[in-house]
Order: sequence, then C-alpha cells, then structure tokens
Amino acid sequence: MLSRWMSGSSRNLEREYNCTVRLLDDSEYTCTIQRDAKGQYLFDLLCHHLNLLEKDYFGIRFVDPDKQRHWLEFTKSVVKQMRAQPPFTMCFRVKFYPTDPAALKEEITRYLVFLQIKRDLYHGRLLCKTSDAALLAAYILQAEIGDYDPGKHPEGYSSKFQFFPKHSEKLERKIAEIHKSELSGQTPATSELNFLRKAQTLETYGVDPHPCKDVSGNAAFLAFTPFGFVVLQGNKRVHFIKWNEVTKMKFEGKTFYLYVSQKEEKKIVLTYFAPTPEACKHLWKCGIENQAFYKLEKSSQVRTVSSSNLFFKGSRFRYSGRVAKEVMESSAKIKREPPEIHRAGLVPSRSCPSITHGPRLSSVPRTRRRAVHISIMEGLESLRDSAHSTPVRSASHGDAFVPHGRGGRADSSERVAIIADESYSPADSVLPTPVAEHSLELLLLSRQLNGAPCSIEEEKESEAGTPGTEPEEPRELRALCPGGGGPRAEQVNKFVLSVLRLLLVTVGLLFVLLLLLIVLTESDLDTAFFRDIRQTPEFEQFHYQYFCPLRRWFACKLRAVVALLTDT
Repeated sequence: MLSRWMSGSSRNLEREYNCTVRLLDDSEYTCTIQRDAKGQYLFDLLCHHLNLLEKDYFGIRFVDPDKQRHWLEFTKSVVKQMRAQPPFTMCFRVKFYPTDPAALKEEITRYLVFLQIKRDLYHGRLLCKTSDAALLAAYILQAEIGDYDPGKHPEGYSSKFQFFPKHSEKLERKIAEIHKSELSGQTPATSELNFLRKAQTLETYGVDPHPCKDVSGNAAFLAFTPFGFVVLQGNKRVHFIKWNEVTKMKFEGKTFYLYVSQKEEKKIVLTYFAPTPEACKHLWKCGIENQAFYKLEKSSQVRTVSSSNLFFKGSRFRYSGRVAKEVMESSAKIKREPPEIHRAGLVPSRSCPSITHGPRLSSVPRTRRRAVHISIMEGLESLRDSAHSTPVRSASHGDAFVPHGRGGRADSSERVAIIADESYSPADSVLPTPVAEHSLELLLLSRQLNGAPCSIEEEKESEAGTPGTEPEEPRELRALCPGGGGPRAEQVNKFVLSVLRLLLVTVGLLFVLLLLLIVLTESDLDTAFFRDIRQTPEFEQFHYQYFCPLRRWFACKLRAVVALLTDT
C-alpha cells in the first residue's frame, strides 16, 4: 500500500514542472505548472501576481535549445513549446506596445510599459538625439530618486546611473541640469507618464529588431511597430509601411516576403533573408500577430494564415488574442481602486543598470577617466537584458567591443581612442541605426554595411538551466555576418527546388489522371458518376479512336518483351 502511494506521488511529481519568469523590474516569479498546462494558465498566474488587468499588451518570451527566441503561445502546452529540460526560465515583456501609452487606463500598466521602454533605451532599441536622450534620462532620474536635493545629490550624481549603452560627461551634465531645473515637483507617476509621451514620438518606439539581409546582401533590421512595418538600414529608416498597406506576409525557408499595396495601385514585394529558417518563421509569426492586433477592428476578423502555396511547404498560424480596439474598449470599463505599485527605487538591477550605482567619472582624475569608462563598459557586457530580439552594437563604435573570436581583444590604447568623449554620441546604440548628430563615423558605418563583415551580437532572453543548477545569466551571442553573394546563391537554390517541386506535382497529377482513366475504361464499376462520363460522346470517341488502339499497341509490345525474355 505504501509503495503504491509512493509510486503515485512520484508520477504526480513527474507531471509538475518548475517555471521561473523574470519580470520587468528584474525580480523573479517562480511557480509550478502541470504537464498539460497551457500558456494562458501561466500568463494568468503572472498577471494575478502583478495585479494587472490590461494584460493584452504583454507576453512571455523564451529561448529554445537552438538559441531561437519565441513568444509563448497561450493556446498550446507550455512544456511542449519549451523543448528544453526543466526548470524552465522565461521573461515577462511587452509584446504589443500601446499606440498611445498615455491612454492606458491604469497606472500599474503604464509603469510596466515604462520599465520596458527604459530597457529599450538602455539596450539601444529606442534611438534618439542628444537632447531627447537627456530629457528621457532626466525623467527616469526624477521617477527613481525624486526632486534634486543638494544635500543628497552631490556634484556628478547623475554619473551613478547608466541610462544608455555609453555615457559622456557632457550628457551627464545635461541630464542633471534638466533634473534640477525643469522636473522639480513631479511625482514618479507624472515623470513616467511624461517619459512615455516623449518616447512615443520617436521613430523607433516599439521596435523589436530582427536581423536580416536584403537582396543585395546588405545588413538590415526588420521591425513591427504600432503604426506599421519598419526596415532599418545603416543610420536611417529606409522603409516605413503602414499596416493598412501590408496585404500579405509569407516566408519560404530563410526568405521573408512582404507584399505592399500603396496608392495608385502600386504594388511592391520586399524580400529579405533571415539567418535561419526558424528565425524567419519567428519573424513571420510576429508580423502576423502585430498586423492582426493593430489593424483589425474585431478579433472575430482574425483568420488562419498560411505561409505556403502550391509548391512550397509552409506553416499555418492564427493569432489567438484580442485586438487593440477591443483592448481599449475593455480597459475603459475597468472600475476598481488603483492597485498599489511597488517601484524598484534604488534596488540594484541585474540587466537594466539605470538604477545601479557605479564609479562616478566626475570624481576620478581626468587622466584616468577613459580607463574607468572602459572598465565600466566591459562590465556592462555581463549585464545584458533579456527583453527583445537581436540587438546589434553600432558599427560606428563596434571596434570598442571586439568579438572574442577574431584575433583576441584590441589593445587598450586603441580602445581608449575609440571610447573617447570626443567620438561618443548618446544616440549610439545596440542597433546599427543611430539617429545621431552629424559624424564622420557614419561613412565608416555605411562602408561596413555595404560589404565588410559586421559583428552581430544577440541579446539572449534566458536559458533553461539543467536540473540541479541555477539558470544561466543572459549572455551575448556573437556571430559573424558573411559577405554578399549568399542571398543570390539561395535564390538559385530556391528556384531549382521550385522547379523540382513543379515537376513532382505535374507527375503526380498525370499519375492520378491515368488511374482515373484506367478505372473509367477497364473497371466494371456501375456508379452514376462513372456511367454519366462513359455515356458522353466525347468519352466514347476517345475510347474507341485513341484508348483502344493504344491499349492494343501496349499489349503487343508487352507480348514481344515477354517472348524475348522466354527465348533467352
């Protein structure tokens, strides 16, 4: 009896899995789920923990064993999607950025979106000019430490915070100046709201970049925003297509196609090449979900979308949530006391060190500041975020972060020259698309993107740890972009494959027609369908003038072959 109870208990334990979800404030939520638990169950647990009602803007991200990012699908089993050994590690992130963050009903929702965009700013997904960068950082400072107090905030206090991938003393002074003179008296909620309103006006608001190459082999980044489809290349946005202009998205292997119909019946097909078929499929699914969320009026209009056609094997996918308009209508009906918000304050942050104290550059002698700045930036490499897809360091300052696999590290003198205050622009980011002030380095950036190898540095969401060990911290994944020519070879291969598939389909159709013809002419089936066909004048003419002579010819040849074989 005892052994039976123990065996039953062990079976129940095998059906339970531990999940750790990293939240936007870097805290972790741990829970246990059953083997057949759907993604919606885990997501509802998180939202209940956060006291969040406007939850349709958020999602859960994870990384599979092949280092490919995914959004957790709520209609499918969590365990089957993970494809990794437990315990599972995931991240709670903003999936659909609000079109107007200030219009969100509850302060708790705005605070979570604020945390996400603050991450985007630090990791370089939210690009901006120097003046905008200083204002955004000042809003963060006001929200986290409150009004300027000379007794608590000595000279250079803003240097204790890391708001961007890299800082300069000039920018730190500008941030402190705005914080002292313009933001006094603002509550954290007001500062966060002003931060969101400013961030919303930037071109890269809501950008989740996917690295690709265009048909010429040049590096590009595709992204979906609340307002449409964006292509970032070099230091500028080369394409912006509104959602109502996108007519179709599909992928074949590593090739992604975007069909656009603009005014005056002008039709365009944009073609890009993802690093892997899995990355291309993830890009396609993100596009389908974003278009459905922002474009449709009702969730009942959502349809199952297929990436395949007659000659290509593809995937079928259907967005399963509510659309933006329905979410806004539902939010307007919320009537409850505003939930209490526990802000992070000055708690050290693992992956978003805008609230982490560090060396104050202003207190270090100027001869040593560059070396200290370098040590800070080296330390930041271990503080990578786990939020979004594939940030890539700016090529204009990429040499400061030499890839480990390309001949070791650069010597310290070269790195000092590159990270000097004179060459630093606060708009430099993890993405190679800075909206920067005029700089000679943009010329070098364009050269790298037009042929020279470029280093890509992916930011991992999380990695599922093995049983008995702690989950690994997010770390960087570097890869070298091959030069041009690859997409052209891929096009040739895909053309050959399409021709082969066409031949196979044609042969298959002919075989099916032949079987149907044999059944019609040789079988004794007397069904109404066959009887009607046999009685048509066309079929009788074909039967007596073509089929019967052909059958006699084949029979004659077959007898000749059999006679030849018997004689030998």
